[in-house]
Amino acid sequence: MTSVSSIGPGLASSLALEIRDLREQVTRASKEAATGRYADLTLELDGRIGKGMLAQKAVDDINVQREQLVIREGRLDIVQRSLDTIQELSVGLDARTFNSIGTGDGIMQEGIARDAQNALETAFLNLNARFGDRFLFSGDATATPPLGSVEDLIADITALVGASATAADFNAAVDAYFDDPAGGWQTNIYNGTATASDSDSVLAIDPGITQLIKGLTVLTFAGPSGGLPYNAGNNEVLSAAANTVAGGLSSFTNMRADLGVIQGRIALEQNQLEIEETVVTRTFNQLTARDQYEAAAELQELETNLEASYLLTARLNQLNLLNFIR
Repeated sequence: MTSVSSIGPGLASSLALEIRDLREQVTRASKEAATGRYADLTLELDGRIGKGMLAQKAVDDINVQREQLVIREGRLDIVQRSLDTIQELSVGLDARTFNSIGTGDGIMQEGIARDAQNALETAFLNLNARFGDRFLFSGDATATPPLGSVEDLIADITALVGASATAADFNAAVDAYFDDPAGGWQTNIYNGTATASDSDSVLAIDPGITQLIKGLTVLTFAGPSGGLPYNAGNNEVLSAAANTVAGGLSSFTNMRADLGVIQGRIALEQNQLEIEETVVTRTFNQLTARDQYEAAAELQELETNLEASYLLTARLNQLNLLNFIR
């Protein structure tokens, strides 16, 4: 038997093209019903396509800015929490040290040494804090933990104790160790960079942090078992360490206040982005919005037509010449 395709190849071809067109329209209408936007903005906007693209770019830019602010906000929050923890554990050590100097209470000084050791270890832990894979106190060396071990630091200072003949010699050696860029603090313990390209960054060798770490480190040697041979005769070392802790705590307060200003500015920028997004999105929607109910109704009609076309195709494929003539 001769099939209908032999009789009317044009009819079969025309039907195939119609089915392809219907399928494309179904895909378009389905997308528009789901998104509420025209699938082909170039076709729908015609001469207004430029305005539509500008509005889309504005929306995209706002989303990028928001993501950047969220990242900055998260990093600063961890930095603030880290500094807060260090500061809380260090508060009061300076006053207790001065009190112990006045009373000559060795037991109190042993307690100060233990608390200073705890604060120092906690400081190292918190200064090695990360946000994702980024170490926050390492400057531009974001893949590297900024600080080595507390044990190495104590070992370095213990060596200074043995090499110093007087309290004045020891204090001078400690100052050089921590304050000189060529000293052990920055060459043996700190592993980050000396600068940071990120303006929000706080370095572990920030002067305020260095000052507090210096004071805490020396206070770990407080008390009769601390090993300071010149501490029994005078209290220059502990007094200097207490003053250093006090100065470090003051610097921490100022540092955290500065970070708080940045955090407040980020919050304001986020609020401004919300306002901008509302305006820009409204403009974009006015240009590109598709009535979803209308799109759904069109989709249903197209699917019905497509099913009918498939059914017609199936029937035609089953026809022979005799049936077609009948």
